[in-house]
Amino acid sequence: MRPNRARKLAVPVIVLVALAAGGVWYLRHRHAPLYYTGFVEGEERIIRSEVTGRVLQVKFAEGDTIPAEEIIVVLDDRDIQARIKSKQEEIGVLDAEQRTQAERVALVESTWTRDVSARQAELQQAESAADLAERTFTREQGLVETGASTAQLLDDNRARRDQARAAVQRAREVLARTEAEEHTIAVARRELDSSRQRRDLAEAQLAELQVTQSKYIIRSPGVGTVVQTQFIWPGELAQPGTAMVSVLDPADKYVQIYVPVADVGRLQLGQRVEIELDSRPGQRVPGEVSFIADKANFTPEKIETRSDRMGQVYRAKVRILEGVERFQPGTEGNVYLMPDGAGR
Repeated sequence: MRPNRARKLAVPVIVLVALAAGGVWYLRHRHAPLYYTGFVEGEERIIRSEVTGRVLQVKFAEGDTIPAEEIIVVLDDRDIQARIKSKQEEIGVLDAEQRTQAERVALVESTWTRDVSARQAELQQAESAADLAERTFTREQGLVETGASTAQLLDDNRARRDQARAAVQRAREVLARTEAEEHTIAVARRELDSSRQRRDLAEAQLAELQVTQSKYIIRSPGVGTVVQTQFIWPGELAQPGTAMVSVLDPADKYVQIYVPVADVGRLQLGQRVEIELDSRPGQRVPGEVSFIADKANFTPEKIETRSDRMGQVYRAKVRILEGVERFQPGTEGNVYLMPDGAGR
């Protein structure tokens, strides 16, 4: 009877031990920090040509550090230089033409003004002479009627009156023709305006050519970078859109992770996390969630998640905040969420 009793007591003990072990495992894993596996990446920029030209010089090779706004590639710009010189000469010709036209307009205007004034004075003089001749003829006509003068004198005064009237008519016609010459001034002014417009257009075209010329010298971004890949060498022909080099900002790296749909609610933009590289186990550095995709997709083959590759995931980026220089692109590591929302 005792052996059976012993076996009966052993069964509950084994069950209790198993439950206790299971409880410890459950508590440990329940409170273990949640993490996701990802790879270190950087914001790689490809520097491209915007113009067509033969490559004269590539100043930096793969692995070289490039200061901000430094010349990377120099293209042959002789063609654009010739076009700029031609346009500058065209502007010089237009400037000379404009000066000549302006002098011509000023001369015609001053001459026309003097001529109009002279013709107006001649008309006034003719009108005064005609008025005097008219009064003299009228007075002589009265004297003839009273017998105080002769018909011969009346005829002479009539002839002088008619001549004075004709002189007034001629003076008016001359004044009208002189005033009509203002049309010539208007034409000259329009020609001057046209010359100025052509000059302005040429100036704008020159400015455009100079902007294009500046694109024959290709510079690095406004921050220091490192050359990742060299795509072109001296002697090759670059076209608009041709890749020159790809560069990476060594201070701007992140770990890209894929979060299962069930866990995406645990992530927030700006949330603080910890990053641990496989090559540096036990060493964690702070990071920050900088991007969460607004649409789910399927997990890439190279990524393994804690849920053993659940169906759909959300892509997220975790910006590395410290020790960026130690994180090489392509290195695998884990991103740990802070327990109880710490660091948010």
